[in-house]
Amino acid sequence: MSSSEAATDTPPFRYTATLADEIERHWQDVWEREGTFHAPNPSGPLADPAHPRAGAEKLFVLDMFPYPSGAGLHVGHPLGYIGTDCFARYQRMAGRNVLHAMGFDAFGLPAEQYAVQTGTHPRTTTEANISRYREQLRRLGLAHDQRRSVATIDTDFYRWTQWIFLQIFNSWYDRAAGRARPISELIAEFAGGTRRTPDGRPWAELSAEERRRVVDDHRLAYVSQAPVNWCPGLGTVLANEEVTADGRSERGNFPVFKRNLKQWMMRITAYGDRLLDDLDKLDWPEPIKLMQRNWIGRSTGAHIDFPTTSAPVRVFTTRPDTIFGATYMVLAPEHELVAALVPAAWPEGTRDAWTGGHSSPQAAVEAYRKAAAAKTDVERQADTKEKTGVFIGAYATNPATGKQIPIFIADYVLAGYGTGAIMAVPAQDERDWEFAEVFELPIVRTVQPSEGFDGKAYTGDGPAISSAAPERGLDLDGLGVADAKARIIEWLEATGNGQGAVTYRLRDWLFSRQRYWGEPFPIVYDADGAVIALPEEMLPVELPEVDDFSPRTFDPQDAASNPETPLSRRRDWVEVELDLGDGPKRYTRETNVMPQWAGSCWYELRYLDPTNRERFVDPDNERYWMGPRGEGDCGGVDLYVGGAEHAVLHLLYARFWHKVLYDLGHVSSFEPFRKLFNQGYIQAYAYTDARGAYVPAEEVAERDGGWFLGDVQVNREYGKMGKSLKNIVTPDEMCAAYGADTFRVYEMSMGPLEVSRPWETRAVVGSYRFLQRVWRAIVDEQTGQSRVTDDPADEATRRLLHRVIDGVRGDMEGIRFNTAIAKLIELTNAVTRLNGTPREVAEPLVLMVAPVAPHIAEELWRRLGHQTSLTYADFPVADPALLVAETVTYPVQINGKVRGRVEVPADAAEDDVRTQALAAVAGPLAGKEPRKVIVIPGRMVSVVV
Repeated sequence: MSSSEAATDTPPFRYTATLADEIERHWQDVWEREGTFHAPNPSGPLADPAHPRAGAEKLFVLDMFPYPSGAGLHVGHPLGYIGTDCFARYQRMAGRNVLHAMGFDAFGLPAEQYAVQTGTHPRTTTEANISRYREQLRRLGLAHDQRRSVATIDTDFYRWTQWIFLQIFNSWYDRAAGRARPISELIAEFAGGTRRTPDGRPWAELSAEERRRVVDDHRLAYVSQAPVNWCPGLGTVLANEEVTADGRSERGNFPVFKRNLKQWMMRITAYGDRLLDDLDKLDWPEPIKLMQRNWIGRSTGAHIDFPTTSAPVRVFTTRPDTIFGATYMVLAPEHELVAALVPAAWPEGTRDAWTGGHSSPQAAVEAYRKAAAAKTDVERQADTKEKTGVFIGAYATNPATGKQIPIFIADYVLAGYGTGAIMAVPAQDERDWEFAEVFELPIVRTVQPSEGFDGKAYTGDGPAISSAAPERGLDLDGLGVADAKARIIEWLEATGNGQGAVTYRLRDWLFSRQRYWGEPFPIVYDADGAVIALPEEMLPVELPEVDDFSPRTFDPQDAASNPETPLSRRRDWVEVELDLGDGPKRYTRETNVMPQWAGSCWYELRYLDPTNRERFVDPDNERYWMGPRGEGDCGGVDLYVGGAEHAVLHLLYARFWHKVLYDLGHVSSFEPFRKLFNQGYIQAYAYTDARGAYVPAEEVAERDGGWFLGDVQVNREYGKMGKSLKNIVTPDEMCAAYGADTFRVYEMSMGPLEVSRPWETRAVVGSYRFLQRVWRAIVDEQTGQSRVTDDPADEATRRLLHRVIDGVRGDMEGIRFNTAIAKLIELTNAVTRLNGTPREVAEPLVLMVAPVAPHIAEELWRRLGHQTSLTYADFPVADPALLVAETVTYPVQINGKVRGRVEVPADAAEDDVRTQALAAVAGPLAGKEPRKVIVIPGRMVSVVV
């Protein structure tokens, strides 16, 4: 409250922060008590035939649900939540049945790191944080259906997360059909002979162990010994998407290394084409689609096999036409064939520069591997890094030339990308050229450079040269790139040296974490180490209590340190006797847990049917809320609002899970989120002293063109609001000082919702005064009586009202809340100048204010004599007849400068407009005869003299 409002002459019924607080808490209690925002389902316990929107057109509005941090909300967090609330409230008033709920993505590292430091159980911390968030969100008046709220840590919720995992585990991707199918159907095809086994033997001749391996190799969820991103500092592995461009963990900024570890993976790559192609069916921002396209990274080229004394080395290349220029090969240090290829001694003629100063290939390879393991992927691939490597003492045969070419290992090749091996063509690749120069390797141009080119590696297009081997039936010389590619692929396939291929930058999703605070896998291992899925009736597998939450590693900075998971130390939980259909046996549980992303892959589906204990969602309810609208429609959530930072993590993973569920017949929509809207961010000024340390922003004052903390001048910078920058403003502070409605109006009026904007506490007062004027239009501040009259509005006010109604409806539909508020301010300013407010204006004004300032609107609606909530009142509709302007004001320019204005009837003839315009600027013309008078209908008149 301002100092002027605290004075003794403040009108007794003025809208103040104190009154706002009383009104807001009252209506929040009413909404909760009466279940005002409950959305009826078509069937099940949440169905309600008597609901005012039962059977109406549905609308599913969704926020990216938050992780409940201990710091609570600052004013930047609710921006999207208030935006979706305004939109959902408007849509209810527009006649739709709106589902809007809020849950919590509650597993995750922060609570676990806190548990490691303090011994406090993550559930204790997380549930306290959820309670705090719920209080803050309630205080903002968000119209959520609280019956549908979920948290990923609830056993009733993660039971179904585990169930979905089992659906994925028990499925395989049938490329011929282009969809996932139950694993039982794959087994039936092998058993029936309609599908060949990998080695061609009949299914009946395979042992049980061999059958299991064949089946496991097809599963969409599988265990793999593979190169992973190992983060000793966090004691866990990370998915590629969780590693920053600097090769560090997104959470905690710890170094990340490549390690071969046994991990759970999900075969998201099987869905690469569908994830890519179906982007065209989504109403998403183009930058987000582009980020997903780039992350999936579909490339067309060929797999080529280079024979060796052991198994062939397979490479993938997008430029198979340059194979004649492949003068050496490079494998990732971790490549699985390295050990088999390394001989006991250096071959005769090995150059000293190739050995790394070691007496034997084994010593050279071992030393180089150790050095590479200590580097991050980013360090290994830095363009500025000097190229290093070592010859492994073995050669491969270039299938096009028949020549023996040396095989090196080098850390700029990564095991997790492509095949972990490349054919090096230095004449067409800058990194290969640099490597060839360092190790004195041949460079052969196979593409004719453009005229005048005098550089090193030529990466452009041109005709093939030096690319013929007539004795092998292969001649590419003179062909352009496209024709040369087609010819070499044809030759590779005909000779058995390779085949055309499509690959993806996207890697299979690394799905296990060496932590405690996550969903346990519904998996056990038998005495032979075979993976066995638990039956559905044994779900949920609940997290046991542990005494120590720390994942142990020998050295957080040592890439070779091994993880020990917290669950592995609960031997009474790990080692269990179960009857899985063939009598009681001893089994060992999986001691990794699922990543935080698991629950967020499907939570929107649980909002639809949160009380269902028989299914994760009833088909009727899923079809109603998320089903396709017609042929070709992808279905899904009608509006999903959240930050752009989730483009290739949550959004890609959720699409993958949803498509599996669609393939298996569990959902009717093949995409989870039809429309995506990325809200901007609220930024704030931060201040640093001479040491560069941040100082509390609220204590800084501006004077004499600078910023001061007391008498000490400080520096100002602009960026993200955060605790470390000491520039946080909480919604609690704003609600206490002005009320939640003012805070809502300010956040929505700062600019377009999708644009980031600066926070300025002093500017909040403008929104406060707007609501005071709305209040004053209805309530007499001295008496508390109504200022509303039954007298008709004058023509100008009526026309303004309907113009504003029309504009606000369009703005609400288009999620343009800032311009809607501007129109409401214009109407309110006009109304407060009247002696009394006509009811025909007062009621539409209150209804239009309701989506952005719901508490004050409910209070005024009640004071207008209505006994029910305005939540389901009809939003005003403009009278088209009153949208037609009676008059038009034309600015009149003389030689490009506005010299006057003229108001004429809207249907005035052009000659009349011209005559009145000349009369309006007769003074500035001073008797000069215009050379030309141009009338642009409805816009302006231009006079040239």
